Amino acid sequence: MTAKEERLAVVTGGAAGIGKAVVARLIDDGMRVIAVDKNEQVIDTARQLGAQSLVLDITAAHAADTLMERFSLSAGSIDVLVNNAGVGGSRRLSASTDADINQLIDTNLTAVMRLTRGLLPAIVRPGGRIINVASIFGLVGYAGTMAYSVAKAGIAQFTRTLASELTPEGVLVNAVAPGVVVTDMTRDHLNNPDYRAVQLAGIPLGRPSMPEEQASVIAFLASKDASFISGVVIPVDGGFTATRHRS
Repeated sequence: MTAKEERLAVVTGGAAGIGKAVVARLIDDGMRVIAVDKNEQVIDTARQLGAQSLVLDITAAHAADTLMERFSLSAGSIDVLVNNAGVGGSRRLSASTDADINQLIDTNLTAVMRLTRGLLPAIVRPGGRIINVASIFGLVGYAGTMAYSVAKAGIAQFTRTLASELTPEGVLVNAVAPGVVVTDMTRDHLNNPDYRAVQLAGIPLGRPSMPEEQASVIAFLASKDASFISGVVIPVDGGFTATRHRS
């Protein structure tokens, strides 16, 4: 595959966790990848995996312009956009401050919409893909995750609505909704037997996901094999949203 034939993917939140796994998988699939993250760890991650990198806070008003200018992106230059960046730490509504609500919704929803809007001119038409990372907490009610869940529910609806706008132009828009995933941020919690038992109680598969399992579904949505799929949100959760029950 020549450099001219390589598809270009932009992955936000690419420093670690699901984002890092996505970067690795898309590179394995033959893509050129730009990993974006506000954490400078993204530089080492990209170097390790053979990607390009940019330290960038996606909540910045001109984040899309910065990305476009840094890599000289032009119309039709981005084949795949993976909106993975986000933050957790939600609480029950009664315990949520204005700062909590603003941060979670701005980072997990508003910034995603703004960045995507800014990058739209660079998305390949036809054939481009936009893949958003939602959450099972945006699909079902789960106490103690109020602002986070509302933001992720917004991502699910953003996915469906954007698909209705862009699919006629040949741009397919989909999302994955991860369940419990083992990452650097969750590993210590999941090593706590009580926390682990609560989190896994409703998962028929009986275990958390690894980031690579999320990345494999994202890679599928980015591939030619998903050429007739648009506007869907796929739970990658071991059966949680379908049953919320273990026999």
